This record gives sequence, structure tokens and C-alpha cells, in this order.
Amino acid sequence: MSDQFRLDGRVAVVTGAGRGIGLAIAEAFVAAGAHTIVAEIDPALGAEAVDRLGPTAAFMQLDVARPAEVKRAADETVARHGRVDVLVNNAGICLTSDALDTTDDTWRQQMSVNLDGVFYCCREFGRHMVAARRGSIVNVSSIAGIVDVRPQNHVAYDTSKAGVVQMARALASEWAPHGVRVNAIAPGYVATTMPQMAPGRMETWMAQVPIGRMLEPAEIASAVLFLASDAASSVTGHLLVTDGGYTVW
Repeated sequence: MSDQFRLDGRVAVVTGAGRGIGLAIAEAFVAAGAHTIVAEIDPALGAEAVDRLGPTAAFMQLDVARPAEVKRAADETVARHGRVDVLVNNAGICLTSDALDTTDDTWRQQMSVNLDGVFYCCREFGRHMVAARRGSIVNVSSIAGIVDVRPQNHVAYDTSKAGVVQMARALASEWAPHGVRVNAIAPGYVATTMPQMAPGRMETWMAQVPIGRMLEPAEIASAVLFLASDAASSVTGHLLVTDGGYTVW
């Protein structure tokens, strides 16, 4: 059974893999035997990540909001490595604002990365997967994509994260006959730099989580590894909620 979680000989691309959840996913993939591409907009973070991950990782600078860059990244990946087997759409941003104060720029900025960027990556990397008749894609959503999280307001973020779940379902249906699985994951509050930027809200957040603690990035990475691997060979169009029970209440 454990061999089903291995990714030996496969090429995996993780966007936003310079830190946090993305870096943890890249670490899990490297440990599982995959050649892992750290697709990151920040070259310093990307270089640090690859140094940490070792020789089976490579850095590729990528702004997912730019469709031409995404196409180049997908084509270069296949040209260099001969294949692409796994894509994790992890890159994202979250800007908090009340709905009536959300400007067009704030809305567009989050949609361009969190929703448009995910589609661009699915389309361009998925094109190669469909042609090869194999592949697994995981869209990183959020509990904010399925319930309203309190007390902060971020309607643009919530909407974008809901969108990538339905995108996964639509693509799963379309690409299943071509051997490509597409799933989504909805993490809860994770111990990364994002929640640490609002320390005054930590107690409020933890009171809403049945297990009573923040999740670790490695816990999210394990769930993503499952969806990416042959252990989930029958799973497609699924949303895996990893939230410590937050959405139970």
C-alpha cells in the first residue's frame, strides 16, 4: 500500500512553492521520489526552497497571472523533462476588506492570481497531460471557499477559492476520459506566515477549531500527496477538507 503514495519517476509542478504550504507540498513530493519544480514568482524564495529541497528539485520563476508565462512554463517543463505528471495550484493571495470597501483593483488582483492563474495553469499543463493520457491536478482552495470565516471579511478571496473548487469538478468531468484526475483541497487555519500577520485574531480562530490548534503545513502536504498519487487513483472531482473540524460546527 505504501508504494501507492510514491511518485518515483514523475515530474511535479507546485506553484507558490517558495514558502508555507507550497514549500511543504514540494518537500512531500521530493520525499516521495518526484522531480519537483518550484514554480515561484519570487526568485529569492525559489532559490532558497531549491537549496533546501536538494538535487531533485528545480526552480522556475512564474507569475501565474500572466497566461503567456504559464504557457512557457508548461512547454519548458515538458521540453526539459519529457513529461509533467502532477500539478498543484497553490499560489494565491488574500487581501482583507469589507465588501463595500473592496475596490476594483483589490477584486481583480485576487481574481487574477487565485482564479485566473489556476485556470491558466490547468489549461496549459493540462494540455500536456491530456495528450499523454495521464496526470493529476490539485487545486488548493480554502475553508473560505465553502463557508464564511469570521471575523475577517474578504469577499474576493472567498469567491476565488469557491471558484477553484467548481473548476476542479468541471475539469475532472471533462478530462476523466483522458486519464487526468482533478481534485481540490480546502485547508483550514495553517501555521504559516499568513495567519501570523494577524496575531490578535489567533484566539478567536482557535476557538472555532474543534481540534483546538493550528494545522501544520506538513499535514496539508500529506493530503495533497494522497490526491496526487496512485493511492487516489479512483478519486477525481473531489474536495478534500483538511480543517481540523472547523466546518463541522
